[in-house]
Amino acid sequence: MAEVLSQQDIDDILRGGGSIGEVKTNQKEVQPYDFRLPNRISKSQLRTIRNISENFAESFGSYLMTTLQTVVNIRVNTVDQIYYSEYVLSVPDPAVLYAFTIKGTDIRMVLELNIDFALVLVDRLLGGNGNSMKPQKVITQIEQKVLSNVVEKIIFDLKKAWMVIDNFEYKLDGFETDIDFVQLSSANESVLLISFEISIGDQSYLMNLCFTTFAFDPILSKLSSKRVSTIKNSKYFGMTAPEVIKLQLAEVELPVVVELGETKISFQELLDLKVGDIIVLDNRIHDELKVNVNNKLSYFAYPGVANNHKAIRITKNLLTNISL
Repeated sequence: MAEVLSQQDIDDILRGGGSIGEVKTNQKEVQPYDFRLPNRISKSQLRTIRNISENFAESFGSYLMTTLQTVVNIRVNTVDQIYYSEYVLSVPDPAVLYAFTIKGTDIRMVLELNIDFALVLVDRLLGGNGNSMKPQKVITQIEQKVLSNVVEKIIFDLKKAWMVIDNFEYKLDGFETDIDFVQLSSANESVLLISFEISIGDQSYLMNLCFTTFAFDPILSKLSSKRVSTIKNSKYFGMTAPEVIKLQLAEVELPVVVELGETKISFQELLDLKVGDIIVLDNRIHDELKVNVNNKLSYFAYPGVANNHKAIRITKNLLTNISL
């Protein structure tokens, strides 16, 4: 049987670099390419998505820790592109699946909760210790209602994490226990799979987010933008990290207490006090008052009135040791 020449063999012969019986090999490393699964999302864009997912995991983990009153750790396992058929084969039956659509786009998403994780959540949210077992692992309508608050929190934190890209609105399409009824995409289409490992005590569970990627192009263009080189909230764009920290600290509220004065009385005098009695303080009327910020002496001031409200006028700043 005659030998079938490859295109590389033909090119070598035309360039005079070989013959039919002697074919020189190309020294360049060949990179395989699967035309059935084009890489819609580049590696740098996947890293950005991982950063966004880690921010989501941190926020959702804090919620679970507060709600369940136990130690919870969430980490991002994988962020990858796979065939939708591969994802379908990985989903157990029965499953806990919530289908969503991102409003204003053709992007659909499936939130998959491990059924054991879902049952632990229901048990703990209803006052249990998370160790009760059901004879059949089926999510009832009552349990769906209990889980709805957790799902709403997941979507809220997901929306907040993706604010660096755009303000996405998620619309719940329905709840399913069988992946065959979700119909997220065709079997040979690529999907973006983000997998999380949730640890509660000594138990670990999986949670997956599966996005269709055929409609991801508008989002990918924003992922490639320089403005998302660092993951920050949209209102902090153009600011350095120290400036963001300073801005956030400026919004922190601190308790301020002004001491009118001090004195000492006996316990018997305290018991004898009645309405109308006057306690004489040690300081004089023209003495400066102590101003404590967060229980620390920070200023001296004089009392007064401003706009019909009791007020003080700062006379000395102990934080910088400057008299005003």
